[in-house]
Amino acid sequence: MDFIRENFEGVIVEVVNLPRATLREAEEFKKILNEDIENGARKIIVDLTDCEFIDSTFLGALVVSLKKVTALGGDLKLVGFQPSVHSMFELTRMYRVFEAFPNKYEAIESFKN
Repeated sequence: MDFIRENFEGVIVEVVNLPRATLREAEEFKKILNEDIENGARKIIVDLTDCEFIDSTFLGALVVSLKKVTALGGDLKLVGFQPSVHSMFELTRMYRVFEAFPNKYEAIESFKN
């Protein structure tokens, strides 16, 4: 399974269970996030702990989903940056767009405040 959904009292955590998240997986992941949002999820965390690399199409899927959920009053947060994924967010300045946390538990707590 490339993507694993976890639910923590209304906070949806989508775990990206892939070493590399690229164009091939981006469309499927966008559909999964879209499904979450259509089903009422407004607190979403994407866990990238296992992901060593993401490409621009996968990053684009995250941005589209963030825009969609924030337009509905929700938020999408990221956790678990590997060094190369962190570099991608630095290079594209996306670290200014997404709120990121070291782990999913800190991100879950942030939704409670």
